[in-house]
Amino acid sequence: MQGKVVVITGASSGIGAAAAVLLAGKGARVVLVARRGDVLRAVAARCGKDAHVIVADMTRREDVRRVVDDTISLFGRVDVWVNNVGRGITRAPSELTDEDIDDIMRVNVKSTLYGIQEVLPHFKERNAGQIINVSSMLGRIPFATQRSAYNGAKHFLNALTANFREEFRQSHPGIVFSLVSPGVVRTEFGLNAIHGGADSRQFPDSQSAEEVAAVIANVIETRRTDVYTRPGSHARVLSYFTGFGEDA
Repeated sequence: MQGKVVVITGASSGIGAAAAVLLAGKGARVVLVARRGDVLRAVAARCGKDAHVIVADMTRREDVRRVVDDTISLFGRVDVWVNNVGRGITRAPSELTDEDIDDIMRVNVKSTLYGIQEVLPHFKERNAGQIINVSSMLGRIPFATQRSAYNGAKHFLNALTANFREEFRQSHPGIVFSLVSPGVVRTEFGLNAIHGGADSRQFPDSQSAEEVAAVIANVIETRRTDVYTRPGSHARVLSYFTGFGEDA
């Protein structure tokens, strides 16, 4: 981890902020990206002297390109890119509007797609680098009906990750595409959902942002490609799809 240049999007709070603080503590040079500059700077102050703040909107491709260029200009390279921007929605599938779908896809899918596409030329040139996409258990099991559009966006994100991994497996084996799937995390995710929502910090069987950050750190150190943040999650996914197949 020592000296690695790690870009973390959505770094102003929650999982992104926790990951920034943890990775900086392990010796990484972290680049914190989000739209709220004042909050980002507060997180950076907890990270130490090697933390750098870039205020940007990851749903704007030109902003993403600027983050890549500014990071390379400052540090000479990017080693790890963490796509962590995301937002939930509280609306049943029968009530979804065009605007709901557009908003959720822009924040949860396009921000990740832009991040991957804009940093890839740099990674391809070096045949080195790691992209970590923060997904969700809802991207595996769409059990929360009120999160319908978010479930779909995370399924899309999972598919993109797998497809990028396969596209570059032979030509650029030094580039790693990793997927991290948390369950319920004690952040303000629920309260910040489109149309409002329950406070995720009050849900049972949840985990802290720091616990998820520790998994992300391990993914960087081990370069694992598909990781759940809670024990038993993989078995739960297998059980869900086994049951689904029997019903069909």
